[in-house]
Amino acid sequence: MMFSILSSLSLHALFVVHLFASPVPLAESLYDVIVVGSGPAGVITASRLSENPARNVLLLEGGGPSYWVTGGTERPQWLAGTNLSRVDVPGLYSSIYTNPSNSLLCQNKIQAYGACTIGGNSAINAGLFYEPPASDFDKYFPAGWKHIDLTPSITRLYNTQPSTNNPSKDGIYYEQSGYTVAKKWLVTKAGYTEVNINSESSSKTKVFGHPAYDYQNGQRGGPVVSYLQTALKRSNFRLQSGAWVQRILQTKGIATGVAVSIDGVTTTIKLSAKGRVIASGGALKSPELLMKSGIGDPAILTSLSTANQLGGLPSSSWVNNTAVGVGLFDNPNTFIELSSSSLQAYNYSYDSPIPADRDLYLTKKSGPYSFAGGSCSFWDTIQHNDGTVAGVQGGLGAAGYKDYTNANTVTLNVYGTSGLKSSGKVTLSGSNYLPGPSGDVYYSNPQDAQDIATFIRRLFDALPGTGLTPLNLNQAASVSDIVKYITSYTAYTRGQVNHWSSSCRIGACVDVNTTVRGTKNVHVVDASIVAPLTVNPQMGVMIAAERAWELINKLMN
Repeated sequence: MMFSILSSLSLHALFVVHLFASPVPLAESLYDVIVVGSGPAGVITASRLSENPARNVLLLEGGGPSYWVTGGTERPQWLAGTNLSRVDVPGLYSSIYTNPSNSLLCQNKIQAYGACTIGGNSAINAGLFYEPPASDFDKYFPAGWKHIDLTPSITRLYNTQPSTNNPSKDGIYYEQSGYTVAKKWLVTKAGYTEVNINSESSSKTKVFGHPAYDYQNGQRGGPVVSYLQTALKRSNFRLQSGAWVQRILQTKGIATGVAVSIDGVTTTIKLSAKGRVIASGGALKSPELLMKSGIGDPAILTSLSTANQLGGLPSSSWVNNTAVGVGLFDNPNTFIELSSSSLQAYNYSYDSPIPADRDLYLTKKSGPYSFAGGSCSFWDTIQHNDGTVAGVQGGLGAAGYKDYTNANTVTLNVYGTSGLKSSGKVTLSGSNYLPGPSGDVYYSNPQDAQDIATFIRRLFDALPGTGLTPLNLNQAASVSDIVKYITSYTAYTRGQVNHWSSSCRIGACVDVNTTVRGTKNVHVVDASIVAPLTVNPQMGVMIAAERAWELINKLMN
């Protein structure tokens, strides 16, 4: 154990040295690649592009450390003396909502919930890691991005970032009362099939199984602990945190660098003659960056120019791209509180875990704190008369919510996925013109509520005989009753899952090479270019980054 801690401390020290002690000032170097944002896509893209030793690659992150290996030290007292920050412990995932972090969250940078830190949302989310079904790519992505095109990307991703559905290092599944009850309900009564979700990734109609995660060795995984650690060993790669990019410096679509604020001082970082800027700040921040760089809808750019948000860029240098920020998607979700004498709720604690569970994690990286708390995930599809299909997803949490928190209640989280018809756009508002979602992201097309209500009604039809009782929605509710409930504003409905995606879509906002339309050397590689998926989008975003690297790499060779 001591060797492990000392080894990790060495890595921690090396990372901090790399991050803060680079001998050449940023403004004095020319970069072949500047990646803006160190979320999953940004880390993967920058890491892959730096594999060519002739390229000078810079990864910029506005936030600061997160995982211990990045220099992150925010944590509860019970982790003192370990090589762990709060980010590293999967079981502390939900504490980000009850014990918020000033150093990890975006705070006053976006008008939504999200992380601004090394790793982006992969540093605060549940770590769910589901391979999208092949049909997602074949239906919703253009030529060059079909499943057959992405197979090498998927293989490389798995080789670098493995998946697990049994994260506890001792091999035991913990807190499984929800899984046992749900299996009786869904498999025995509703006709679902129990599967290994990633092994049968293309099956998404009436399937049920253990959640899949990107955890490694009982700790949070993700590109920060895989791709980034490899990249940091390369002399041609540099990561700079605390660097808020104000705008891409471009004239008529040709980028020459970025304007970045570090410690309140604005600096210009320049591209080499053949350099490229890659926006990887996420589906809200990347459209904001493009628009504030003079790339977007002329009407929006005019408003931003009037408000002095374009850095004095004349209209003659603007890029007309009306698809920037359009198509923003998030999963509309509903919480249904389920009660049964067979359920045993488990409440994770940031400061005071159950001593036995605390010690099991600290000594063996095992037990309830080795995973985020969900006991199962399941999927179904809704067929429409016109032949289109909507995906729907559910999962059981570890405990109840809000008014329903007794020892025998857990939360069923239900949401719509691929094939939903509602979307919105990224809007910039407030005195600082911060990005956020428009009001039509959820249920602007009534078909979506109908589909999700149909899913819930099907689930309720299989409840008799299971011992499960829904507490916040009448078990006898009709589809129309359920539609009315899930579209109303309550503590359990119309929730933001914060799976923001699709705001700079391939074929509209960017071309198949991820080059922003109207520009020569500006790209977007993050959730913005990913169409709504049937599963949680994290793995899909990483696959997209691997594919984008292939395409950009060819352009640069």
